[in-house]
Amino acid sequence: MNNTSSRTEPAFFIEREERYGAHNYHPLPVVLERGKGVFLWDVDGKKYYDFLSAYSAVNQGHCHPRILEALQRQAERLTLTSRAFYNNKLGELEEYMATLFGFDKVLVMNSGVEAVESAMKLARKWAYKVKGIAEGRAKIVFAENNFHGRTISVISASTDPSATAGFGPFLEGIVKVPYNDVQALEALFERDSEIAAFIVEPIQGEAGVVLPDDDYLQRVNVLCKKHHVLFVVDEVQTGIARTGNMLASFDISASDKTTRPDMLILGKAISGGVLPVSAVLADDEVMLSIAPGEHGSTYGGNPLACAVALEALQVVVDEQLAHNAEVMGERFRKGLQNIARQNPIISIVRGKGLLNAIVINSDEDSNIAWEICLKFMDQGLLAKPTHGNKIRLAPPLVITEEQIDASLEIIGNCLSQF
Repeated sequence: MNNTSSRTEPAFFIEREERYGAHNYHPLPVVLERGKGVFLWDVDGKKYYDFLSAYSAVNQGHCHPRILEALQRQAERLTLTSRAFYNNKLGELEEYMATLFGFDKVLVMNSGVEAVESAMKLARKWAYKVKGIAEGRAKIVFAENNFHGRTISVISASTDPSATAGFGPFLEGIVKVPYNDVQALEALFERDSEIAAFIVEPIQGEAGVVLPDDDYLQRVNVLCKKHHVLFVVDEVQTGIARTGNMLASFDISASDKTTRPDMLILGKAISGGVLPVSAVLADDEVMLSIAPGEHGSTYGGNPLACAVALEALQVVVDEQLAHNAEVMGERFRKGLQNIARQNPIISIVRGKGLLNAIVINSDEDSNIAWEICLKFMDQGLLAKPTHGNKIRLAPPLVITEEQIDASLEIIGNCLSQF
């Protein structure tokens, strides 16, 4: 093997990935080698504000010292046992998460899409064992324009051609309804008694940070209960303080949890971007539908991941990152709105907490948003377009007022050139 550790030219790293790696991503032409807090550095030593946060996986900031210490401490003791045996960390994480979020049981997995798949399997089992739907007849409803991952079963629910083209045939038993349309969902429930669950994002992130009506989730929850349908919320991206609360779907500290789902799906920032960790939370009636041997994962619930997730979640609580996301998000959106008033290239500013987006005044197939992100990169800020003409802006939740203002100056200066 050639020794390439001393090579620093960005072109070398990019060309090597292009030659030996699958071409399933279209990255910005920047090669990163270090991160700390809200900042990233490339192989040439240039510093950037990170406004993607690994798709909201590093809410706690890059390389948080407490999380890294937990990783190192556990890695020196035990990393993996499989679930053939008990380990001393899994139960601790399960108890912590069940207590924090208010559910009976926790199923720990790895990637976010694994958690979505697990929720789908739980919904089907529950439908047959509890609701009484005939075997093989259960349906799961998804909102249009969703993003829940890239597996075959999950993209079966997608309405995005880039996710589905060339990958069929797709999973049966999937139904789609418009997002933020309670009447359409109610009409579906009224005519079909074989629906097991409705799986929805409280904010559609990949679609461009699309927020529903304020009472949407509450009305959906009431509707699901009326028709004995599981209300399942995917908070892989919106959860863990990103939107100004620990969760976007309901207030975990409130006594009246009118939008608390039957199943909660978490991932990404559970581990602070250090390891893949995800989870499904539900009460006993749902979670105990699956018996031993019917579902599992070799790495799911491994002690290394559990130790990291425990510390990552505690960091969010101790550092009051939800509050910081709320305050800094409000400051950031006001700044973006000021820029939009001066520059008509921004048609819409939307978001909640530190999950925000600007919609560029162009067609979805235009390359203007991509060119803007290249200009951001040149000026020391990293972000990516989504759905063509939307730019998602989501920095780590540890960002400060001074850093928000400096980032807004970069964004405003770059947009003034278009």
